[in-house]
Amino acid sequence: MFRRFATAFCVALAACAPAQARPLVDIAVVDRDRGDWLAPLHHRGLDWIEGEPGHRYAVRLTNTTGGRVLVVLSIDGVNAVTGQTAHPAQAGYVLDPWETTEINGWRKSLDDVAQFVFTDLPDSYAARTGRPDNVGVIGIAVFEEARPFPYRPGPIWRRPPPVAREDSGAAKSAAPATEQRAMARDEAAAQQTLGTGHGEREWSPVSRTGFVRATRAPAQVIELRYDDYRTLVARGVMPRHWQPDWRDDDPEAFPGGFVADPPR
Repeated sequence: MFRRFATAFCVALAACAPAQARPLVDIAVVDRDRGDWLAPLHHRGLDWIEGEPGHRYAVRLTNTTGGRVLVVLSIDGVNAVTGQTAHPAQAGYVLDPWETTEINGWRKSLDDVAQFVFTDLPDSYAARTGRPDNVGVIGIAVFEEARPFPYRPGPIWRRPPPVAREDSGAAKSAAPATEQRAMARDEAAAQQTLGTGHGEREWSPVSRTGFVRATRAPAQVIELRYDDYRTLVARGVMPRHWQPDWRDDDPEAFPGGFVADPPR
């Protein structure tokens, strides 16, 4: 099925997006060279995945609703369709109801992409174009489509008010000292090492379509952080003894092949 993208228009039907009980779009990252998806690990409020340097990957998007949605895809802070520094108001991919699609690379034309490849940070597309500050994060901003009948907005989501200066100090002192030291140690020990490169061209046709956003602000925003194994261990995301399921030294129940003759 052809994917479609839109430089979508916005209508001011609500000041902010309504809160959602469930995600409009599910996101997963697939290692294309291994053929499996990268399970996220939750650590201190963030979701992390392990990227393998040199491996190609795809971002799998699933529309969980019965209506069309627009997904603005950001890789390392760069819009994967336009190459601009990413912002939710920009162009994105339109998914039909219940549709699942995989985005394999940076959009080069209506016919092809440059593959997403895990690479060293200095070789990432964002760093090579002078934008290294947001390397290491995959994000989506999701918009619902404006309805043909009058739209009745749901509850308005607002950010909580900032904590007063005196309260912030009290909260900081109340946090366990050991946790504060661990966080500082992890940040000092681990700097971002992995980014997304501009890989080989690949045929990936799309077509243009119209899309009118129901709200100015996205109804859903998801961020997924990534880095290599060593850096995730240094950050404390993975324990030092952790081994992912795909490593070759693990036993397998079905290693393949046929029954050989026994030794004589």
